[in-house]
Amino acid sequence: MHNHKRVSSMSTAPFGIGPNTPLFRKSTSFPVTHLWLQDSKYKYPKTPNTISLTTSLSQIFYFFFFHMCRPKRNTNAIDPKKPITVTATNEPPTSASTDPITESTRRDSSKNSYSYSSTSTSSTTLSSARRSLPQNPTIYSFSDISSATNNFRSTRISSNSWRCSLPSASDAVVVHRKIRRRIQPPQLHRLLFQICKCHHVSLARLLGAAVSADNLYLVYEHAAGANLADCLRSPKNPNFTVLSTWISRMQVAADAAQALEYMHHYTGLDLHLVHNRIKSRSIIVTEPSFNAKVCYFGAALLAGEIPGVIEKIKPDTATKMDRSDSRSMRVERTVGYAAPESSKDEVVSQKSDVFAFGVVMLELISGEEPVQYRYDEKRRDVYERVSVVERAREALERGRVRQWVDWRLKDSFPEEVAEKMTRVALSCVHVEADQRPDMRRVAGKISKLYLQSKAWSERMGVRTDLTASFAPR
Repeated sequence: MHNHKRVSSMSTAPFGIGPNTPLFRKSTSFPVTHLWLQDSKYKYPKTPNTISLTTSLSQIFYFFFFHMCRPKRNTNAIDPKKPITVTATNEPPTSASTDPITESTRRDSSKNSYSYSSTSTSSTTLSSARRSLPQNPTIYSFSDISSATNNFRSTRISSNSWRCSLPSASDAVVVHRKIRRRIQPPQLHRLLFQICKCHHVSLARLLGAAVSADNLYLVYEHAAGANLADCLRSPKNPNFTVLSTWISRMQVAADAAQALEYMHHYTGLDLHLVHNRIKSRSIIVTEPSFNAKVCYFGAALLAGEIPGVIEKIKPDTATKMDRSDSRSMRVERTVGYAAPESSKDEVVSQKSDVFAFGVVMLELISGEEPVQYRYDEKRRDVYERVSVVERAREALERGRVRQWVDWRLKDSFPEEVAEKMTRVALSCVHVEADQRPDMRRVAGKISKLYLQSKAWSERMGVRTDLTASFAPR
């Protein structure tokens, strides 16, 4: 057994550091362990006090060395573990930036020398999207419209539309309509403001309007392109067509169907919106991807062609119909596009738009005009009136859809998809209005057929990675 000694506080420790020093105030005596430290001059036992002293000196040395020798920390650096907070201030937003996201980003970047590219990109995207949205509609005077169109002698787009330039619209189209029902100026402004809140990529944007007596002048944005009738049937060269591929015609049909679907069901307005002018000349085909835009959106509603809407906007100021108003409420019918019920009871409904769109679909498939007059060989000097609807039904019943499709496509189209498109179009031109599908169902079917046509076009496309040579080997 080993005896434990008691070592006094003044044991021979180097540098005169012992347990009574201010750094270590512990017990004055403790047992000696078996471990010994060997030194050149001193031999002393390794006590717990010396172990603590050695550890403390190492910690002090480590602290001074690393904290005095390491470089200073950059105060502008970003700590990834620390969440970024934006401090709100009571400063009012300036006129240069009224968006709260953009304003908070600006204040944060002024306090710190860094900024996030994602935040700046998102704020720029929001600002550009906000600038692209239309502003409040403008109520023009008749003198503004007359001077802009040079007294209606400027470039004429159609029989009742002119291209011009207005102070609030550098490139616009003025469309003239006859007012079928009188509208008070407050009602017109309220109705115009509701229609201008509707936005769709396939609808020409309404910018403003002007009223003069019983004449309504609507100002739309100008859509660069040509109308569908001229793209299908060139008046100068009947053998040429701009829409020379099947996929380009499917693109036009899909865009027009989605525009009508939005107009009938997804505007968010408590109004019965009807276009009442669907035809091939009211659809503009743009370049280079052959997208379609439907023109004259909201014209039928503002011109009073839809009965019951004016009373729904504000019943107390609606004027009563007199004998002259009843005569003016007669519906304008477009030859070849008017539904059968429109000539019987003078009713304008969304089913009428479905019928007219079915005729447009048949035009896209066949390239023919909605109404043709062909010479009767049996009865001489007699021309027979034939509609594209009758020719489509005859081709489908006899199984000759492939021969009926536009020959200028050069037989390059999916025959199965063309037959399905013909069936969808014929369902839209059903004699009974209740038997016609709504535009949601029509747009869904056309979108599905468009995807099938696109897959067929990619599969049948000409390969460019093949080479051929007629030289001898």
